[in-house]
Order: sequence, then structure tokens, then C-alpha cells
Amino acid sequence: MGGLGGCIGLIVVGAILTFATDWEMQSVDLDLVGLIMMAVGAIGLAVYTSVLKRRRTMGALPVVEEHRRDVI
Repeated sequence: MGGLGGCIGLIVVGAILTFATDWEMQSVDLDLVGLIMMAVGAIGLAVYTSVLKRRRTMGALPVVEEHRRDVI
């Protein structure tokens, strides 16, 4: 998937296949394919936002200042 856009695209294409088409194929149930695509897109969206939230809460690493004094 291509991140956020890919997940939303899967949801949109799945919804179009499920609700907006009336094609009939012998061996493929397009309603089921659309539902599967929407489910995968929703799961991908949840995972993507979870990872994004984790990155934001971690923030920047703390700065550690080190003072070296070489005394002979």
C-alpha cells in the first residue's frame, strides 16, 4: 500500500465495486471482492494512523550535553 492515500483508495474502489456496480461474473463475486477491499483499506488505515501516532508521541530524542574536561 502507498500509505494513507493507498488505504483510502482501497476503501473507495471497494465501495464502488460493492455498491455502484451491477456487473455479473461467473466465477467472481464482485460484492465480496469490494467488501474485502474495504476491510483491507480500513485495517491499513488503522495501522497507518497507529504508527503515525506513535511517531508523533516519541518526538525528538533528548539532547544530552557532555562537558569534558581533560585535566592533566
